[in-house]
Amino acid sequence: MNDVIIYAVISLSAIGIAAAVILYFVAQKFKVVEDPDIDVVEDRLPAANCGGCGFAGCRNFAEAVVAKAKKDGNLEGFNCPVGGNEVMGKIAEALNLEVEEKEPQVAVIRCSGSFQNAPKKVKYDGPATCAFAHNLSSGESGCPYGCLGLGDCVDSCDFDAMYMDEKTGLPVVIEENCVACGACVKACPRDIIELRNVGKKSRRIFVSCINEEKGGVAKKNCSVACIGCQKCFKVCPFDAITMNNNLAYIDYEKCKLCRKCVEVCPTNAIHELNFPPRKDKSDKKPPMKDKASREAERKKPSEKADPGKIAKAKLDADDKENKDKLN
Repeated sequence: MNDVIIYAVISLSAIGIAAAVILYFVAQKFKVVEDPDIDVVEDRLPAANCGGCGFAGCRNFAEAVVAKAKKDGNLEGFNCPVGGNEVMGKIAEALNLEVEEKEPQVAVIRCSGSFQNAPKKVKYDGPATCAFAHNLSSGESGCPYGCLGLGDCVDSCDFDAMYMDEKTGLPVVIEENCVACGACVKACPRDIIELRNVGKKSRRIFVSCINEEKGGVAKKNCSVACIGCQKCFKVCPFDAITMNNNLAYIDYEKCKLCRKCVEVCPTNAIHELNFPPRKDKSDKKPPMKDKASREAERKKPSEKADPGKIAKAKLDADDKENKDKLN
């Protein structure tokens, strides 16, 4: 009996040792050695894991950045929207590379279909998500392109950069908090949210409408819809506006913020943000006269009557009348 137990222990020990040896060599064969630079890059990232860079998380982004740096010697095509140019600069410095600075961006809402501009025609009764409502109906206002107002974009934002305005029924972007991660852009089933350059002094001009229906139909559902009249397209001196499917679009890279398009838009579909108030042309002072005009006006005889001349003329008239009587 004791011999059986001894043989069993020896056999199991031998099997365990053999398995350990096999696993060791297998582990060595398929061992993956990570580049230490990956940890260096990851430590410089904000750890937001928002996916705005196009990768599943900061670790995946760091791996792709290091692979790109080792292969091509540059960081072209990579950007961390949360960290911005500062973080990308630190990463480039750690890898002994240079990186091109990019213009900061912010999300804009390209829809003005508020309760006032696009009154409700029907009442939606279903799950309170834009994704679900988009598949069921064209929306309470009847516009098949407009904001559904159920807040999928707000729910997707991890940075408290958006909220739903109860008065208008539209989402509002808090520019100071927005990191341009693009989560709200992906969450919106109607693609009304766009990332645009912040612009000089945070000034931006864009068409706040994506309705591609013909003018009459679009205007029927929303009073501030783009009607495809092409007035903005014709007045733009910088070729920044294109017309496609009855809809105007302003290229923020070409736009010089002259605001001519805003003035001619008949439906106020073009929005201008963070600009100073326009001056009222009716309050303008009359233009200053040149020197020649002022000199001519000075030499011009005065139209006001001189009291002394009037009295002298009256005396002369009386003297003449008395002389006539004597004669």
